Amino acid sequence: MVPDLPAVREDGGGGIDRPRKFLHEGIPNGGTNGAPPNPPANLQPDFSPPKLTSYAPPAENGALYRTRQPFWPPLKAVPLASYYKLHRVPSLESLTATVMAEEQNDVQAIELPHSEASHVDEPQDRSPPPNGVHNKILENIVRTPGRQPSPQPTHLSVPGSSQHRVLPDQGSGYVAPRFDGKDQQMDQVMDQIEEKGFIPPEFVESETNWFYNELGIDDMYFQTESVSAVVNHILSLYAGKVAAFARGDGKLEIRLDKEAADHAVYIDTSKPGISVVDGPRYEQRIDEKYINGSVGDRSYRVESFRSASHLPGEKEQQLRCYFVYKCQFAYPNPGLEETNLDIIGDKRFLQKATQNTRDIYQGVMNHAVNRTGPVIEMFEMEGSREKRLVIAYRQGSAMGLFSALSDLYHYYGATSSRKYVEQFSNGITIMSIYLRPLAQTPASMKHPPIEASIHQIMKEVSLLYCIPQNKFQGHFASGRLSLQETIYAHCVWVFVGHFLNRLGSEYKSLASILDPNNSAHVEMLSKIKRRLRTETFTSDYILEIINKYPDLVRALYLAFANTHYVQTRGEQDDFLPTLSYLRLKVDPVLNDSQLKDKIAKAVVNEHDEMVMTAFRVFNSAVLKTNFYTPTKVALSFRLKPSFLPEVEYPQPLYGMFLVISSEFRGFHLRFRDIARGGIRIVKSRNKEAYSINARSLFDENYNLANTQQRKNKDIPEGGSKGVILLDVHHQDKVRVAFEKYIDSIMDLLLKPVSPGIKDPIVDLHGQEEILFMGPDENTADLVNWATEHARKRGASWWKSFFTGKSPRLGGIPHDAYGMTTLSVREYILGIYRKLNLDETTVRKLQTGGPDGDLGSNEILLGREKYTAIVDGAGVLVDPQGLDRTELLRLAKKRVMISEYDTSKLSTDGYRILVDETNVSLPSGEVVNNGMVFRNTFHLRGGQHFDTFVPCGGRPESIDLSTVHKLIVDGKSTFPYIVEGANLFITQDAKLRLEKAGCILYKDASANKGGVTSSSLEVLASLSFDDTGFVENMCIRADGTAPAFYDAYVREVQETIKRNAALEFEAIWREHQQTGIPRSTLSDTLSIAITKLDEELQKTELWNNLTLRTSVLEDALPKLLLEKIGLELIVQRVPDNYLRSIFGSYLASRFVYEHGSSPSQFAFFEFMSKRMARLNQQPGSDQTTTNINGAGA
Repeated sequence: MVPDLPAVREDGGGGIDRPRKFLHEGIPNGGTNGAPPNPPANLQPDFSPPKLTSYAPPAENGALYRTRQPFWPPLKAVPLASYYKLHRVPSLESLTATVMAEEQNDVQAIELPHSEASHVDEPQDRSPPPNGVHNKILENIVRTPGRQPSPQPTHLSVPGSSQHRVLPDQGSGYVAPRFDGKDQQMDQVMDQIEEKGFIPPEFVESETNWFYNELGIDDMYFQTESVSAVVNHILSLYAGKVAAFARGDGKLEIRLDKEAADHAVYIDTSKPGISVVDGPRYEQRIDEKYINGSVGDRSYRVESFRSASHLPGEKEQQLRCYFVYKCQFAYPNPGLEETNLDIIGDKRFLQKATQNTRDIYQGVMNHAVNRTGPVIEMFEMEGSREKRLVIAYRQGSAMGLFSALSDLYHYYGATSSRKYVEQFSNGITIMSIYLRPLAQTPASMKHPPIEASIHQIMKEVSLLYCIPQNKFQGHFASGRLSLQETIYAHCVWVFVGHFLNRLGSEYKSLASILDPNNSAHVEMLSKIKRRLRTETFTSDYILEIINKYPDLVRALYLAFANTHYVQTRGEQDDFLPTLSYLRLKVDPVLNDSQLKDKIAKAVVNEHDEMVMTAFRVFNSAVLKTNFYTPTKVALSFRLKPSFLPEVEYPQPLYGMFLVISSEFRGFHLRFRDIARGGIRIVKSRNKEAYSINARSLFDENYNLANTQQRKNKDIPEGGSKGVILLDVHHQDKVRVAFEKYIDSIMDLLLKPVSPGIKDPIVDLHGQEEILFMGPDENTADLVNWATEHARKRGASWWKSFFTGKSPRLGGIPHDAYGMTTLSVREYILGIYRKLNLDETTVRKLQTGGPDGDLGSNEILLGREKYTAIVDGAGVLVDPQGLDRTELLRLAKKRVMISEYDTSKLSTDGYRILVDETNVSLPSGEVVNNGMVFRNTFHLRGGQHFDTFVPCGGRPESIDLSTVHKLIVDGKSTFPYIVEGANLFITQDAKLRLEKAGCILYKDASANKGGVTSSSLEVLASLSFDDTGFVENMCIRADGTAPAFYDAYVREVQETIKRNAALEFEAIWREHQQTGIPRSTLSDTLSIAITKLDEELQKTELWNNLTLRTSVLEDALPKLLLEKIGLELIVQRVPDNYLRSIFGSYLASRFVYEHGSSPSQFAFFEFMSKRMARLNQQPGSDQTTTNINGAGA
């Protein structure tokens, strides 16, 4: 992408301004007395910026750059086609610049080449440009009136945003404490060098003096290092010179590193502006060993300097030195919101930083503690072209950023003279980089002036922050692809890994033979699909294929950019989606048909074509993205799910979000516009587990959302689910991943209100979307942040965005009130009631222990005789019954069975923890591996249980390949199973168990209590205004609850039990009548309710006001009706949400009463009874209604 080249205007307009004090009014040979230069005659006046000026550093005699003509075209915002002309890379023959030294500051005068690029020929009618680019103009896409700044997750420097725009000092901003013993140390160093005899005596003093005084190393290094260490460094440098002479090529290469416990030193030869992709890669090592893992008292600060002079005999090479120091904090544990540098700063930083640097860091720090993403600021250095780039972010949120930044500014022709990385004890990292343009050479003329490119660098830091080290970083470092192209390719690589259709015609044929309505057939197809996918295209193989076709990536990216980039300032935009200044030719924007032909001609085999064609699928599927949003923390894409093959995913999705960051990848899937479901984070124990989780990520998300869709049969919301998979190297980044996931999705839900921070996006979906989310695995303690963050970002729906939040925010926590368990218990108690069983004598196995939500509440509410519990810590068994008092203690404390008092076990009881090996059981059996024993305990034979209640565990813990272990002599070893944990047992395994006599109720029916609670929580937040919500639904600061809150929670609990009882009875009754397995009936009931619900919402029944009022009065909680009134509720709750309430209530009540396959007259009879009751009510208007809902 082409860098920002804002037109510099005296009135301060046109992009991110440079301080006007550095803008000189006149341009040599281009105007007089401050008048702007005369533009080429063939340039349209419409595109001329007001009073263009040219930058030059001040000189003592007032001289500016001496040029034959002003370098004004690159500073001119022009249409894209002309922009390509301007920035074609000129040939070496055309680069006839004359380099002259400035009289002050060693600034070189540049003579620019004459070329056609200096003239822009734009036709009057503005017909399509020759390369086919048609960028979106802001006014044609979206115009939000009254856009004002609002709290944002990232801060990007914009005009007037900082008081520190000009830095008067030209120093480093640091003053090293004087080392009084430096001269004495230098003498000792020379003495030791002479003793070693490696360096000739006549060179000892000059080599030592060069090291001490000409490399820019400050006194802190000499004060830290021992004499012997300094001697070794000087000897190593001299050895490099000798080696260069001995090789005969005269190329001096120095590679020196020393790593100690509390500091490290790296010295390397470096050519300014060049990223070295081989060699020692010291910056990557510093990232990996020190910066990435910096946290608390294990934080490291970095100082880096480039030598002021070139190496002896080298015109281009300089030395780059890196010094790493372990931080020493006076206050290592301040609050996360603490901003006082004297409290949170490292002792060395506080000792060395100048007051101006402290002021800059203080301002940046004040922003950083309030942001999710990075703070990016730029400062001019007075009297030079040098720029100081300051970046702040939370520790651990941008792995590899330090080294990736070098690739970024090198790409735009800049180099750094000094770099600093400072860590602060409040968890903030601040980098300060001093950038300057490369020395003027013919090769460097292809780069824009730093006054323009610095703004593009700033914008791309936000993109780099999302994925600092992408899979195609090598192409970027070498200049083959731009940063945008490589990150785009990285995102498509992720997409391809999940969606490349590689199942073949055989799978489709098999799918057509099997019955899609048979749950066992569907399950079998799913397994075959998973196996086929793992055996063909691995992520490494896909990566290898994409790497072969950088030219195709460029063409495909340009088509993507042409669709989704918005020119926020119309034709005068200074930020255009061209590819880079390194292009040697202009690539036209190809349509999909042309891209198809280009791919077919370029690829060498069918596999390559499949992978590269998936780029086209991705481009056509993206409806909106935050890729071009100036500030972001992760990349999010709203996809159109129609590309999913129906044979693999028979239930069509309504919406799909893909979110990608360096720490994770994630999806959010929903089956209806109005849908809700939890957000879970999946961890991986090792690389192999990660690979398995990555392959199954989308399918697991799809299945969870589908289960949620069936589970949500009683409520207005359809099913949705979000799954976040942590990267294998970022398993500790749960909070970071969650915050980035939520914020990046919000980028696509909220209208932009802060120009330059959140600009408009291209929205091909064209409809407002609201997502309803909730807690799930590893996210229960993060939903408060999501709620508060939605409020800070100005979301009107912040109250209903997340359920399961803290009661102080109006949430109804499922675990505190046992919402999910209440539904599971209703099914368990229903079985006992139907079979006349004494609950206290039932022997029970439970997976998911007393530390979890469902597991702990099941212990608290149940009265069975627990004989075994399996949880994350291990296995706890006692055939005589586990001590109930001890179990209650663990459940109330929310701890694992590892804290169970084993003295309360009988002689037959035992506990095996996952990290134990070679343990003997009371029976004499030896357990070799506690982890394996835990994972397979529920499949062991010889156990004696009556009821099995899975309350936790990974999906498919029992499948077709293992279910036979639970069937002995044709009979299930578990008489009763109520599946509390989602997807614990596969559908085909459930059918086998039921055939073997097990009474089994599946997850979609049993654990729907949580979704019911969440739905009623959402309804309350939509029904109350902000004031009423805080007054009636939020726990007070003193911990007391409003009377309405307590009463509403009780009503929610009763609703959960009532809905569970209705479904239990319906399934039991229909099984008795038809013999159809209960796990199948659960699905057929859900499908019947969902289908009827959707049909009812499309009928005219909704238009019958009397019927509508009656249904809503029955469906809505009585307390809400009494407190707010139906009229106000109807005004406040979205119409499509009310329609969903209407449809789901009628559909569920009808199906529960008449079954999943009612007669064709059953619904007529059902509605006739309801209408008859309405007509008999006092005050009724006696309007009759036919079955189609039309008033008669």
